[in-house]
Amino acid sequence: MNSDLGDISTLLIYGAMASYVVAMIAFAVDVSALGVGAPKDRRRRAAGIGLSTMWLGAGLQFVGIVVRGLAAGRVPWANMYEFTLMFTFFVVAIFLGLQTRRDMRYLGVAVAMLAFLALMLAVSVLYVEADGVQPALRSYWLVIHVSVATLATGLSGLAAIISIAQLVKARSERASAGSAAMAAAGSTAEVTSAATGGGTSVTSRAAAGGGTSATATAVAETATEPGATFGSRIVGALPASANMERLAYRLNAVGFVAWTFTLVAGAIWAEHAWGRPWGWDPKETWTFVIWVIYAAYLHARVTTGWAAEKFAYFALVGFMAVLANFYIVNIFFSGKHSYAGV
Repeated sequence: MNSDLGDISTLLIYGAMASYVVAMIAFAVDVSALGVGAPKDRRRRAAGIGLSTMWLGAGLQFVGIVVRGLAAGRVPWANMYEFTLMFTFFVVAIFLGLQTRRDMRYLGVAVAMLAFLALMLAVSVLYVEADGVQPALRSYWLVIHVSVATLATGLSGLAAIISIAQLVKARSERASAGSAAMAAAGSTAEVTSAATGGGTSVTSRAAAGGGTSATATAVAETATEPGATFGSRIVGALPASANMERLAYRLNAVGFVAWTFTLVAGAIWAEHAWGRPWGWDPKETWTFVIWVIYAAYLHARVTTGWAAEKFAYFALVGFMAVLANFYIVNIFFSGKHSYAGV
């Protein structure tokens, strides 16, 4: 073990945390501007600062992970501290990668906050000195199995953030649709009253135009009405909930493939290390439970007619199971995968 390199790695992680805090504040300033009515097509300087510092934080974190591996003389994902470094890096890296193809700045606050809080937990509670590993972990399967598991966790984590935004937007859309329906009903009543009092031409024109235009106008007025609240303006700037649901589904689908590989690779490694591929160890059982949850989610997504919100809740349950598998099973359940004492 090289203690100097270990200390440098820790300093780099602290630098990444500081960058994520700055990014979180910058994204919050950008969101606040939307909340007070700033146009969405303005030059969003605060969001630009947020993205720049997110890139800086990801770079510092990546170098910190590499230096950690050099200090330990092995791949840097053999304990809970290092696993947290890896999965948060994947969350941020996937977010930044998607941002190069589509506007994802609306997730900036949540992504930066998740990365900072997870790293804070890692350095304050889960930290261990960079060192070698026990004999059972000295295998090339450590490189394959755990690295893919961190990728799967990062994918499901970002998908969970998107699902939360989707649920918030869907609630707003339902409220707007209700307001639009009431406005359309009121307009119809006024037109009918006017026609009854003074001719049928107005009624004819309204019928020829159809109710759709009135509803669309009502929706537009509801979205831009002067009395809109701070929160409603922010939510109004989010993409459509259906678009966010499709993105979360794609991330979860890729994450499910990675999780399936993690499950299979773990069984192969267990056969080599312990002489059996499966023993219903708490970690193995929870890994299988997570696989079942996401398999059911993907199956329901393509075969049922559920509302999109139900799929979002399904995905959130899956990610909560992932967190329980990592932070609860690892620490509080004894078994061959136990990390008791960390």
